[in-house]
Amino acid sequence: MSMPEKLSLESASFVGRDFLEISHFTPSEIETILSLAHELKGCLKAGESHKLLEGKTLAMIFEKPSSRTRISFEVGTFQLGGSAINVNAAEIKMGERESIADVARTLSRYVDGVMIRALYHWTLEEFALAATVPLINGLSDHHHPCQALADIFTVQERKGDLKKVKICYVGDGNNVCNSLIQICELLGIRLSVATPPGHQPLLRKEPKYTELLNDPIEGCRDADVIYTDVWISMGQEEAGSRKMVDFEGYMVDKKMFTAAKSDAIFMHCLPAHRGVEVEQAIFDSSRSVVFDQAENRLHTQKAVLALLLGGLRR
Repeated sequence: MSMPEKLSLESASFVGRDFLEISHFTPSEIETILSLAHELKGCLKAGESHKLLEGKTLAMIFEKPSSRTRISFEVGTFQLGGSAINVNAAEIKMGERESIADVARTLSRYVDGVMIRALYHWTLEEFALAATVPLINGLSDHHHPCQALADIFTVQERKGDLKKVKICYVGDGNNVCNSLIQICELLGIRLSVATPPGHQPLLRKEPKYTELLNDPIEGCRDADVIYTDVWISMGQEEAGSRKMVDFEGYMVDKKMFTAAKSDAIFMHCLPAHRGVEVEQAIFDSSRSVVFDQAENRLHTQKAVLALLLGGLRR
């Protein structure tokens, strides 16, 4: 596969780095990842070979159940010519049977990169300190950077110039929301985040392009994209009853789309609960691009893998 010279030359700045959260990268680096993802998607659709990770192996550890994350990473590594192995979290008992650092040091001797879907973000930080190969965050309680990449890739495909787009995120200020804020702040994308009081996202500094509010209708006004996620994440089921009360009035429905632009699209990172955080008619409508998002996890993660594991060559 022939790569544009720009991507080949810039790849050296990615090799060996971790991908724990969006804010660890510059705007131009995120744009490089998105650009490569577009090219890799085009190559796949055209049936062109792009074995950028030939001879490379990715280890995957899942402390939480997974469908899209596991399948997209495994298939993506295979399409790039590498191999992916699932390291059973229940068997290795990382942090219990053996320290996180020792698992990181051992895996670094065997594989070229590691992806972890972690219960806690500090697990990733501790692993990364000891590992000598790239670590990719497949999800943690604080961040979901791979999802944010796929989200913005999808918006770019559908809406074009990201500087002219307004996204409204409605619901819980969770890991998905945190990463969405980070990527929108980096790329200069207008973002409204409408959450119930007490459920705001993490903010490390005053945002430039993101507004936080409680009124979802106001947030959706003139939006090009309305985005939501589940209100109750895995491992937070005990808070379910209280959250259902707190989030009354935050289900994405036709009223919110009436406030948005006439060609606004609906996004959800899945799995979804129709009739809870989104009206079924909206989820199943022609506005919905949720399965484009799911597909694009494959393409954007392939770009991350190719860049971090050193697959790109001049």
